[in-house]
Amino acid sequence: MVSEVGPLLKHWRSARRLSQLALAAEAAVSIRHLCFLETGRANPSRAMVLKLAEVLDVPLRERNTLLLKAGFAPEYPESELDAPSLAAVRDALDTILTQQEPFPALVMDRSWDIRHTNAAARRFFAFLQDGQAKTAPGPANVLRRMFHPDGVRRHVANWPDVAEALVRRARREAIGGVADERAQRILDEVLDYPGVPASLRSLDAATPVLPIVPIRYVHGGRRFDFFSTVTTLGTPQDVTLQELRIECFFPMNDETRLHARQLAEAAQL
Repeated sequence: MVSEVGPLLKHWRSARRLSQLALAAEAAVSIRHLCFLETGRANPSRAMVLKLAEVLDVPLRERNTLLLKAGFAPEYPESELDAPSLAAVRDALDTILTQQEPFPALVMDRSWDIRHTNAAARRFFAFLQDGQAKTAPGPANVLRRMFHPDGVRRHVANWPDVAEALVRRARREAIGGVADERAQRILDEVLDYPGVPASLRSLDAATPVLPIVPIRYVHGGRRFDFFSTVTTLGTPQDVTLQELRIECFFPMNDETRLHARQLAEAAQL
């Protein structure tokens, strides 16, 4: 019986742009054995699957897939974020988000769904949506919020640049990975929204982009200029935790700092 894990191992090696010789050297296995594994002429042990996955820096969710294809049970749990075992992580996330006040911060998963926000993010996006009868459809999602006509798109002064950067980022994060069907469905969905340029569908994700893309919101006579940073949790051993992204927004000028503080003060009245 031909092993099902071989093609996946070859996929990841190709995605990481490693030759069989280079991978064999890094994993301390013979190139002959690696060739047999990729072609299905040999079945890897559980330890070998995990070793190759580590060298190839395969995400935890896909490491579980490799194990299953090789006939083994998954290694890494996928916990609910509100599970008791993740209480310490939730406390850490709350601390990070609180420290970002009075500027927005949020936690999202690999599908760009917003899992948690600080009070500043809730204030700010409520301010942007004030007076609008409709909002973006479905659960709170960064891509839907930015691309849908009823989201915050109308308030982003440099929306074409931000939209392009988001699409590149979404595709770049998926490079080398087994496609996340939900994330791909959402990306396809938002690219079909009215007013979204067709050219965004053909962007080359590998093209270098600026490390910081400002986002400029204008609403109610106020302007907010932010840049953001994205943080991940270090060396997680849980699928859910590895896929979390913490995005913090920082003011680019004194005007933005003043307006953010004014929103916070108004919320306390």
